[in-house]
Amino acid sequence: MPVFEYAPAPESRAVVDIAPSYGLFIDGEFAEAADGKVFKTVSPATEESLSEVAHAGAEDVDRAVRAARKAFGTWSALPGSERAKYLFRIARIIQERSRELAVLESLDNGKPIRESRDADLPLVAAHFFYYAGWADKLAHAGYGPDPRPLGVAGQVIPWNFPLLMLAWKIAPALATGNTVVLKPAETTPLSALFFADICRQAGLPRGVVNIVTGDGSTGAELVAHPGVDKVAFTGSTEVGKAIARTVAGTRKKLTLELGGKAANIVFDDAPIDQAVEGVIGGIFFNQGHVCCAGSRLLVQESVQDELLDALKRRMRTLRVGDPLDKNTDIGAINSAEQLARIRTLADAGEAEGAERWAPECELPSTGYWFAPTLFTGVTQAHRIAREEIFGPVLSVLTFRTPDEAVAKANNTPYGLSAGIWTEKGSRILAMADKLRAGVIWSNTFNTFDPASPFGGYKESGYGREGGRHGLEAYLDV
Repeated sequence: MPVFEYAPAPESRAVVDIAPSYGLFIDGEFAEAADGKVFKTVSPATEESLSEVAHAGAEDVDRAVRAARKAFGTWSALPGSERAKYLFRIARIIQERSRELAVLESLDNGKPIRESRDADLPLVAAHFFYYAGWADKLAHAGYGPDPRPLGVAGQVIPWNFPLLMLAWKIAPALATGNTVVLKPAETTPLSALFFADICRQAGLPRGVVNIVTGDGSTGAELVAHPGVDKVAFTGSTEVGKAIARTVAGTRKKLTLELGGKAANIVFDDAPIDQAVEGVIGGIFFNQGHVCCAGSRLLVQESVQDELLDALKRRMRTLRVGDPLDKNTDIGAINSAEQLARIRTLADAGEAEGAERWAPECELPSTGYWFAPTLFTGVTQAHRIAREEIFGPVLSVLTFRTPDEAVAKANNTPYGLSAGIWTEKGSRILAMADKLRAGVIWSNTFNTFDPASPFGGYKESGYGREGGRHGLEAYLDV
């Protein structure tokens, strides 16, 4: 068969106008940090500096929390139908500016434009539409006839889905009558700052949403601030534990969505081609920068060879490169620090005796890149089977019986997600009942909907985001 090369199909950067510098968004206005401190945000695909961003300190966090507290009285007193109007406006503006925001997200984060355009942005708008619908129906959500908001929500989000995680946090908080101080990740602050402009464009009252940018010290100031009533964090388990220690003994309500080491379980009766696509999407979507990524493939021994042959054929077709090219499947690793961690764990896999394989892949000479990789001969004792790599690295283990699959899938400190591939509905239900994971997909993976709750067990955190369940975290119930 002839091999046809893809012609470059880059999305234009001209659709987004990135300013040379950005301030903090506090009380409806952009302002410099009190001490004038700044940092640069860098494109991981090119290592170019995109913009200079204000670094919030304790004084800035305090100003933001005070602005949110001042706005809370008026915002929480609005009828739910009025709050819904603002959320609907925000959702519509996000849709109108989706191309601009998708390009911005790919530039700042490194993810392929196809994903930011076709997955992230539609889900961002959908979350605001969904929670706008709940704003005037809270009495019917199952949390009492007159549920009340908590107050000021301090929210800290990660760099893997900057705008989507913002939507997961802000939409339910505003729908339930809370006000917000949000800190985006240090490496991906731009989409949150663009969202601040969307809030102004939607006419959102001053102080209802505040954005403070900075590093971990800024997040720590926000979490510890006595004026915060609710803390929501998505990120690493290590940081989540530190936040839990900070909040312990206070009146603050806390939800944590942390790490994962999900098992993607393929039985011998599964449709192989469909399962391969699910495995590919489960681990290589967003360069593996997904807390619920299917990073452990558990395949029944009788179909191991057939599935691995098909998986390797499919991996050879994956295109790694420019995130703004519409043909790109795998973009850039978000930062040099994350790339170093991926390399360290991959090297540990080889050193411990697992067999490493990656397709021939020419990586760009600048930026942060890692080829899609799979390991076979992996045991449950290997670090690559136990630790969250958060990159495009798949560990393959085998099983003989459903009970063995359950035992291996649950043999992890995490419990965020799992996938089951089989033609037997009874087996899906039986397996799902035994797996200790908050989200379990059957014959699919990484499928999300704003009406569906998301969250984990064990060291994957507690609390739920999304759906009716996502309202509870922001209500005094």
